Amino acid sequence: MTRTGRMTTWRTTPRVLDVVLAALGLVVLAPMMAVVAAVVAGTSRGPVLFKQVRLGQHGRSFVMYKFRTMYVDSDDRLHRDYVRRLLQEPAVSTASAEGLYKLVDDPRITPVGRLLRTSSLDELPQLFNVLRGEMSLVGPRPVLPWEAELFSPRHHKRFLVRPGLTGLWQTSGRNQLTMTQALDLDVQYVEEQCLRLDLAILFRTIPVVLGRKGVR
Repeated sequence: MTRTGRMTTWRTTPRVLDVVLAALGLVVLAPMMAVVAAVVAGTSRGPVLFKQVRLGQHGRSFVMYKFRTMYVDSDDRLHRDYVRRLLQEPAVSTASAEGLYKLVDDPRITPVGRLLRTSSLDELPQLFNVLRGEMSLVGPRPVLPWEAELFSPRHHKRFLVRPGLTGLWQTSGRNQLTMTQALDLDVQYVEEQCLRLDLAILFRTIPVVLGRKGVR
């Protein structure tokens, strides 16, 4: 096989895996997703799905889906201040009881939303983003446009690949990482990306989720 052929296979195989596993996941998890949707709709005012513009591969924007975990019309200033602090104070850990980059005792979160976040069930609608080609199963987590503006130039390398449902830093010392270390792992993933690494991250994600430490 020529070098061009090998590169084509390397780029195609992960996308095929994404489509197959995302489609299978939606079929298997459809009953659970229906229950979650009903609980969200029945316990707080607002839409079932939360839609938010995030940055994907090459910095292109797309609409990311989640089950809604916050009260409607919540102010995001608390989150903005928290992320800025993480970037400005390198020694501060990114992890909390609800997951990375998430505030402890965030008043914007509904009681049901807190359970969804700690179990990562709020992330399930992103399987549709994977099918649409906006996300991958594995990759750096998609960030908000204003968050990307706070990154150092070297961390923008994370945008060379599709963002993922889970990634290297979500499964690597998540309770001890600073935000800078987490972003460094995103860059490391881009530099080392291969099918074997993607599969290893997927398998490592299972005990992380079962341990009730949600991803962002």
